[in-house]
Amino acid sequence: MNSVQPIPVVVLSGFLGSGKTTLLNHLLTHRGGTRIGVVVNDFGSIEIDAMSVAGQVGDSMVSLGGGCLCCAVDGSELDAYLEKLAEPVHRIDVIVIEASGLAEPQEMVRMLVANENPAVRYGGLVQVVDAAEFDATRAAHPETDRHLAVADLVVLNKTDRVGPAERARIETEIAALAAPGTPLVGADHGRIDSELLFDRRPWTQTRGQLSFEDLLAEAGEHAHEDEDHSGHAHTAYESVSFTTDQALSPRRFVDFLDGRPAGLYRIKGFVWFGVPGHQERYEVHAVGRFLRFDPGPWGRGEPRGTRLVLIGKGIDGPALLAGLEACREPDPGRALPESMWGVLRYVPRPAQEASSGAEDL
Repeated sequence: MNSVQPIPVVVLSGFLGSGKTTLLNHLLTHRGGTRIGVVVNDFGSIEIDAMSVAGQVGDSMVSLGGGCLCCAVDGSELDAYLEKLAEPVHRIDVIVIEASGLAEPQEMVRMLVANENPAVRYGGLVQVVDAAEFDATRAAHPETDRHLAVADLVVLNKTDRVGPAERARIETEIAALAAPGTPLVGADHGRIDSELLFDRRPWTQTRGQLSFEDLLAEAGEHAHEDEDHSGHAHTAYESVSFTTDQALSPRRFVDFLDGRPAGLYRIKGFVWFGVPGHQERYEVHAVGRFLRFDPGPWGRGEPRGTRLVLIGKGIDGPALLAGLEACREPDPGRALPESMWGVLRYVPRPAQEASSGAEDL
């Protein structure tokens, strides 16, 4: 798979003490058969964060010490690490960058968008916020407001340390600081469902010789199979599936995506538009506000159609399905090529244009 589809690169950002490492460890522990590559960007010479996750990712982890990644003269160092993790021998499914607590997330996004390696692609920015220290963090770091404004998904961590009224106040302030429609996920001890960020593969799909950490995690999975999962993170989210063999109107579908509710955290799947000159299979990837279409060929004998999964909390499933039903296009062959312009906004441009495109962020 990785030799055909680029590997998504998800950035975990947040100030010191917000709980990024705890969240990352939770993702690694609940990854199923997903192969996660990790880049830990510590600030300072002692790589404490790297040591805390090293036992879980083994050779799939690289660490950048001695300063913020965003402060590098250029992106060559990051490019080299991403190139290493993207090597087919590692069979990595997703790469997570844990940014330094003093990093500028917008600069990291620029670097990833400008990356010319076709084996990887930017997969969204997740900003982790400490609920218990929200006011103190904003006072000490005024740039907090700017960081929230560029986030694709905000995780309000340590919600167990604040009361309902205080949490509601903080959520209201974050909603005002973040871009309109930015999803906000509450968490304690960094426990969020990994499906909100990437596809979690079952163990039966893990290929090749398992590493030691794979075997430990697999044993843990089997040991908990009979337990009550009512308190697990995934039980707080809802999933809506949409399938049709009819083409979708690109304009109506983009309007649907642009108006998606803040509680809709993730969209994945593929779409068929059938517009002349654009007969490809368009893979959809959305994490929070981040949205991307990746056109590619259909498999031999693969039927044309749309298959989507929408994951969120407090979402109106029937309303979402009704909105998608309204996107059906009975006669796509008559659509004009310019009807695809809205979709093409979210299709990555060729490598030679990526660097200039990053300036528009």
